[in-house]
Amino acid sequence: MTQAARSGKQNIAEGYTLESTESYIKMLGVSKGSFKELSLDYEDYLRQHGLLIWNKDDPKIKAIRAFRAIWVDLDKTIPNTPKSPDSPLEFANMLLTFCQMETYLLTNQIKSLEDKFIKEGGFREKLFKKRMEFKNKNKQ
Repeated sequence: MTQAARSGKQNIAEGYTLESTESYIKMLGVSKGSFKELSLDYEDYLRQHGLLIWNKDDPKIKAIRAFRAIWVDLDKTIPNTPKSPDSPLEFANMLLTFCQMETYLLTNQIKSLEDKFIKEGGFREKLFKKRMEFKNKNKQ
């Protein structure tokens, strides 16, 4: 579980630093896979301990989804964070929900980057275009 969580976050950060949109999309896909793996781990935990996996329409899930991070103290840059429930049932369902939200957001980000890639091209295309412009300019 720890490795899947680390991998998910690290691949987002690593992908963001890449020049290539195509490589960024691939890294986000790997990250999405890590968060899906982590979701399955939380589902397994709940099942193995005889705990209920809350339905997406459960009011508790809706409350988790409604949570928004805000800065509590701008001078100290301290954000609010969700309170960690004492109950393993509530805690595992909260983390499962966060993983599902993350995969949803990554799906949307991947789709957006794919649209951008289709419209603007990729790193190699842009570099090749610059090369051809340079080459044509120096022929004259």
